[in-house]
Amino acid sequence: MAKGNNQKLKLAYLMKILLENTDETHRITMPEIIAALKSYGISAERKSIYSDIESLRVFGLDIIGEQRDRVYCYYIGNRQFELAELKLLVDSIQAAKFITAKKSNQLIKKIEGLASRYEASQLQRQVYVSERIKTMNESIYYNVDKIHMAISANSKITFQYFQWDVHKKMVLRRNGELYEVSPWALSWSDDNYYLVAFDSAEKKIKHFRVDKMLHIDRKEEKREGKEQFGEFDMAVYARKMFGMFSGEEQLVKLECVNELAGVIIDRFGKEISIKQVDREHFAVNVRVAVSRQFLAWVMALGEGARVVEPQAVVCQMKEEAKRLMQQYNK
Repeated sequence: MAKGNNQKLKLAYLMKILLENTDETHRITMPEIIAALKSYGISAERKSIYSDIESLRVFGLDIIGEQRDRVYCYYIGNRQFELAELKLLVDSIQAAKFITAKKSNQLIKKIEGLASRYEASQLQRQVYVSERIKTMNESIYYNVDKIHMAISANSKITFQYFQWDVHKKMVLRRNGELYEVSPWALSWSDDNYYLVAFDSAEKKIKHFRVDKMLHIDRKEEKREGKEQFGEFDMAVYARKMFGMFSGEEQLVKLECVNELAGVIIDRFGKEISIKQVDREHFAVNVRVAVSRQFLAWVMALGEGARVVEPQAVVCQMKEEAKRLMQQYNK
């Protein structure tokens, strides 16, 4: 770019210099500003820079000037995001299983651009999650975008769905036959993104792992399932599912020791009704999708929790315990 053209961008480069090189603990002097502008091929005098700084303040940039050790310095005060907030975003991205390692690095690099170069160095840290598994499907971001567009357009979608085999190869379900559903919501559960949709053929709500969806196409046909989703609550739906595994939804009564009250509330929310059975135990009724994952969750609570109703679920629990005994007694 010619020097003359750079001169026209003096205000933009001044803002860049202040944002990248200053924060509450790092300041810049007027001679340093002039030198930095010169490195971009821009000549400037103090008087014009004073005027430019005032223009940037009017624009909304929080430029603070103060004298320290007989030297007047400038720095950026409040930013759109505080450093603690940026660290939280970085930690979330690195810990998220559904974000690939490559995309994690790209997103974090963009987040670093929201801080000064000094603060950015503090964001270049690692969240150490032992043997963290990152999804292998890089197209998840485009999938999410396509799903949002279909929801906004009130349109159905088609896609192929796959699973991994023992050779780490993608194997299409239904022999590659297209799934056709009405998308209604996206949910992040157990470190994975899920599409929650209405299946017109089976007249039921289903969910699909977004990173296992391929070749998503939006149809002209309008969505169905409006009645089913009229009073749909994603938070309630997620609480019912264990590991997002489907099962027959039932009202299940659990009896637990008092020490497990916090565990139950964390899982099902404060809205549940807890009734004291005796001084050491309480009972709670919860609506869940009864699956092996739910049964395993109850088992993991140990002798402090048990299913007491309905009898059909009690029998399922007994059968599961029996199956495990046989499996490990071979």
